[in-house]
Formats: sequence, C-alpha cells, structure tokens
Amino acid sequence: MHVGPFTQMVRAALRTPAAGAQWTGITTRLAERLLQAGAGDAAPTMAPDPEDRWKPMPVIVSRAEDMAAWRGMRTGYAPLLAPRAPARAAGHRRIGIIGILCQVCALRALEEELGFERLFVIGTPRSDNAATEKFHDFLALPADDPDTITYLEFRADYRVEPRFADGRVKLIPFLKLPISKLPGDFFPLTCRTCVDCTNVLADITVGCMGGAGEQWLIVRNRRGRELLDLLGDEVRVSAPGRGCSRAGAVKGCAANVARAAGGLPLRAMPDRLRPAMGWLMPRIGPKGLEFARARVEMKAVETVLHPRRAMPRRMKTMIPAHVRALAAPMS
Repeated sequence: MHVGPFTQMVRAALRTPAAGAQWTGITTRLAERLLQAGAGDAAPTMAPDPEDRWKPMPVIVSRAEDMAAWRGMRTGYAPLLAPRAPARAAGHRRIGIIGILCQVCALRALEEELGFERLFVIGTPRSDNAATEKFHDFLALPADDPDTITYLEFRADYRVEPRFADGRVKLIPFLKLPISKLPGDFFPLTCRTCVDCTNVLADITVGCMGGAGEQWLIVRNRRGRELLDLLGDEVRVSAPGRGCSRAGAVKGCAANVARAAGGLPLRAMPDRLRPAMGWLMPRIGPKGLEFARARVEMKAVETVLHPRRAMPRRMKTMIPAHVRALAAPMS
C-alpha cells in the first residue's frame, strides 16, 4: 500500500562514501558497477546544463569513469528518454537507466517498443518538482547568497541541507523556511497529484525517506537484486528502523493541504514557536519507515484534495484505488 511491491527493503550506505555524493553515492555507484561489469553498455541519466547547474540535461553515459561527473540532484522537467534513438543508433542494447517516477512510468510504457536486450531501472523517489526557473526563487529562502549554493537536500531529519561553493554547510530546520510564502503555482498540479512517490516501476528504488540518516533501498524484483549484488561488500545494509507515530504529522499536513486546495493560504507557524518546534520535530516526529509512510500518506491526501478542486470530473480515472484508501482517513 505504501511503497509498492518489493522483495527486500533495507537501510544502506557505501562503506566508503563517494566524494561530493548526495548521500553516500549508491545511485551513481550502481550505474558505475553496471557498466564496469559489462551487464550494461550505456546509462541514460541527467547531467547539469552547462549554463545552469540546477537544470537537468539528458545524457548517455557509456564509460563507468564518467558517471561521477553527473552525480547529484537536478530540479526541473527534463526529457530523460529523448536520447533513446541515439542510444540505439550507437548500438547500445543493454541499458541501465536512472530516473524519477514519471520518467520511469513513460519508460515502462515504451519498453517493448524500445526493444533493448536488457533494461535495468534505477529509480529515485520524487513527488514535488518545479521548473528550474522557479527553483532559483526557492534557493533564496535558505541563503542570502543563493547563487553560491551547489547542493540542496531535504533530509529525513526535518532539516534542509544547503552546501556552498566555499565549502560551507548549513542544516536548517524545515520550520525555519518560509515555505508558506511560495506562490501557489510553485509546484504544478501534475506533481501535486503524484500517485507514485516511491517509484514502484523501478527495479530498485534508492532514496532516503525511510533511511533514518542513511539511504533507503527497495529491491523490487530479480533485476533489482542483480543490481544490488553488483555492489558486493562495498555496501553496508541493515534493517530499516522506525519510531514515533506518524498520525499527528499526517493530520496536521492534511489540514493545511485542505486549506490550500480550497484556495486559502497555508497556515504559517508563529515565528516565536519555530525554534522550539524545529528542535522538537527531529526528536518526536516520525522516523525511519514511519517517516516514509507519513510522506506517502501526505502525498495521497494531496492527490485527492487538489483534483477535487481543480478537476473533479477526472478524479475517478486519475486516482488509483490504493491512493484513495491511504488518503481516506484524512480527506
């Protein structure tokens, strides 16, 4: 119901973290090992645009040593499958592709038509995306010098982590970001109504929501198992943890989403309470798998409430039954 089908779910970390990696570098390393082992001969992924490091640009990587240059997060819409024709023309038949959920959904729809000999899909969770131009406006929230931010991560410990070109790192509680001041169209309706924030059509999902400070791997099928096995002893795995009930967090989020979906402004916490709540949330908020389930349920509520306002006639066909069930207690 929450994460889709899987055969194994673990917390994980590379024993030797990759330099400059978003977490320890598992996603990039999976693609590197696929190419090194000869199980794949190309890996379409996203590189930073030469004119804007936050803007994603589709590339085809065919040498393992080139993967490290493209690690990290990009924000914005990008045609991951655009290089499929050049990949086939170059003779690539065994593909390891890295994509977010909507890209993977399109890939699966085209999989038979593409006709690749083998296809390994490394998926990353994602639900809320924005145009790169709008994301630059967001970067002004955590820093007075947003042009120097080189990395940004929303962590499962309720903090956002910007890194800067001069080596500085900040850890800012979510509640200290004035998210309520973002314009109502910052996230498009397509992302607000996402029905798959754990990327269930991937062979292996690599994220952080259920990792409790480490990465979170969801091995979904045999090919996902093959991918994880390529790492061998390079990766350390353990059982995912859990802690603190998610009920209160989901209920509070649902109330705010209901206001926004009804055209009302989000409720902003009084400034005097933000420091105390920023300190409390990592200690009393849901953690590990409870955090992951909370995030999935919050997204399910969004997926029901926003279409109810914007396109009620389409709700029957665009919202799967399991998403309705997850959202029902709160919507």
